[in-house]
Amino acid sequence: MKKLVLSIAMVAAASLAFGQKKVVKEAEKGFKSGDLQTALTAIEGATTNPETSGDPATFLLKAQIQTKIFGTDTENTMETVEVGNQAISTFNKAFEMAGSNKTSTVGKAVYAEELPGVPDNLRPYSLLTLKNLAFDKALEKYNAEDLEMSYEFFNLAGEIDKTDSTIHYNAGFLANDLGRFEDAKRHFNYLFEIPGYNKTNAYYFMVQILSTEEKNPEAAFALVSKAREEYPNDKVLAEYEIQLLLQLNKMDEAMAQIKDALANDPNNSGLLLRSGYLKEQAGDLNGAMADYKKSVEVDPNFFEGNYYTGALMLEQSREILAELNALSDDEWEKKSQEMGKQADDLYRQAVPFFNKALEIKPDNTDIMIILFQVHTRLKNNAEAEAMNKKISAILGPNWQDN
Repeated sequence: MKKLVLSIAMVAAASLAFGQKKVVKEAEKGFKSGDLQTALTAIEGATTNPETSGDPATFLLKAQIQTKIFGTDTENTMETVEVGNQAISTFNKAFEMAGSNKTSTVGKAVYAEELPGVPDNLRPYSLLTLKNLAFDKALEKYNAEDLEMSYEFFNLAGEIDKTDSTIHYNAGFLANDLGRFEDAKRHFNYLFEIPGYNKTNAYYFMVQILSTEEKNPEAAFALVSKAREEYPNDKVLAEYEIQLLLQLNKMDEAMAQIKDALANDPNNSGLLLRSGYLKEQAGDLNGAMADYKKSVEVDPNFFEGNYYTGALMLEQSREILAELNALSDDEWEKKSQEMGKQADDLYRQAVPFFNKALEIKPDNTDIMIILFQVHTRLKNNAEAEAMNKKISAILGPNWQDN
């Protein structure tokens, strides 16, 4: 009797195991034929049954089915992304169950390479297939100008491969453009870890995020200093370093850096402007004027150079007038004509620079107002009235009351 009971139990167990293996075979059949929902239902049953849930191949098949579902989904919404994330998780579980060994049968299947242009029926539907599918969806969404979903698919692909510079640069670029600065920093940090990769653009973005968006010039300066060690001849990084030194009020260091940079690039209008600014702050107005003027000589369409040159001329003129007004009556009588002429000459010299600045930025009302005041001072009535009409058309006829 005991033997009979044992035999019946063994038959029942064998039938159950056969039944579960049959479910796996059903899932495989659905996977190959494209009946993916039936395949997914079958394999989910197999992953929860004790007879088949301990086999990493069961989870490998589930991940492959999920990957195929991901690839065939043409909606490409956040639900699609979630399917991709589930596939990654299942692939990782299968790999761990196989001892995290890439040389095992399951490990090889998880990380199986794809040949470019291989037909769908020959694709391995591995983790790398999932990465390529996500990349293709990211490009499709980018071309459709859906930047949010393009980022999501690039991000998904990047979760699979932390060393793919193209994926992480695109993801970081889009995240930055979308204002997702923490995400952008994460992707750029991946790029910093890739040996041999040219990281200059990633450094540019990161410095801007730290200094502008996070208002953390100290962190930005620390990063740009590290970047300069890697790329000592990069002119953009050199300019960022100078700009941050100015923000941090490290004037002597900034001036030393500017001198070094100008020695290698004497016609750099941005460096000349910063050199002029530092000299102006130090009281060397003649040196500042020379640098400002040179910045527009090398680049006539340099807005800041034109503006700063004109502004310094007006400041010098105001100082002359302030000095004149501080004189005693007798001294004023003696010097007013000469000093007044000096002030007016500076006003006249400033006009072409502000005119050029306005030509570069024709809607800039601040410059229009400066030119109105200058022409009024010089009694250029026609020019002052013309400028008044321009300003009134933008700010309204009562703009002077505001």
